Amino acid sequence: MNKLEIQIGRLELSDLDDLMKIESTAYGPHHWSRDSFVAELENKIAKYYAVKNTDNKLIAYIGVWHIVDEAHITTIAVHENYRRHHIAEALIAKMLEDCYNNYIKYITLEVRASNVPAIKLYEKYGFKSLGVRKGYYQDNGEDALIMWTENIFHDSFKVLYKNNIKEINNYLIIK
Repeated sequence: MNKLEIQIGRLELSDLDDLMKIESTAYGPHHWSRDSFVAELENKIAKYYAVKNTDNKLIAYIGVWHIVDEAHITTIAVHENYRRHHIAEALIAKMLEDCYNNYIKYITLEVRASNVPAIKLYEKYGFKSLGVRKGYYQDNGEDALIMWTENIFHDSFKVLYKNNIKEINNYLIIK
């Protein structure tokens, strides 16, 4: 099996043209604006990571806010040609590594109740649905599931994390 080679680093302002193409495809007409991403990159509590291919082209990104001992995933998207290649998993793993390094204990996010593939991915990484935000999405009034992890420093979570990293390494070469 050929492994896909990627690089994960910080998202930069220079990535925003490519990001906006991914964003509009992933989220349709109700996606975040370029100005929103500029503000996020300037936000002191926000950390954004980019995945690039061997041609140095942006193919995925994730945004996370660090608030005391919690992290909140604000956005994640993968270019349509690179979906189902474990890239979102690599971004989640990078985010978790960053949380460990910054003593962040819990991670939360909202996800469309109908987005079953994303929900399954988050569940694979230990997220559990602990509530619903009724009518959260403005485009169609869809509910959002509120998902949380347990304390990521618990041994059971660390085992889950390490096992998922091993699986990612079966598919990707991360530089």
